[in-house]
Amino acid sequence: MRLAEALMERSDLQRRIESLRGRIQATARYQEGEDPAEDAAALLAEAGDEIDRLAALVTRINLTNTAARLDDGTPLTAALARRDALRTRHGILTAAADAASGRAGASAAGYAPRQMRSELRQIAALPIREVRDRADDTARELRELDARIQRANWEVELVGEADGTTE
Repeated sequence: MRLAEALMERSDLQRRIESLRGRIQATARYQEGEDPAEDAAALLAEAGDEIDRLAALVTRINLTNTAARLDDGTPLTAALARRDALRTRHGILTAAADAASGRAGASAAGYAPRQMRSELRQIAALPIREVRDRADDTARELRELDARIQRANWEVELVGEADGTTE
């Protein structure tokens, strides 16, 4: 199984577990004299099995991420950490540029355009164009890195249980 397939399976398992959680909560109590729509105990047992499957799969994904490398030799775990950092940096740069320009979210912070000349004028504390350029550069770097990670996900075989062998 390829790493990308395992990641899709992990996502499916997470959705299934959340669905089971909702079904368990909906059937954990029922009205006297009525039959419950589903057996909450059976759903709970099924959720436990799915959680165990998820834990085993996540272990294998993590072992694979530790062993895998991108085409330039960068460890996949380092690339994943870099991608997370780039996402955070891009979000902060975008929010900073928006706030400095008086856009989205800025009015929530109390900044609104002047209605009259006698009102105090708001001035950008950051060079908006430069911050937006940095955000664009970060977004481009993020896209390129994400494409390399996705390529590796489809090229790398998932590591076996805990012994580190590939399937």
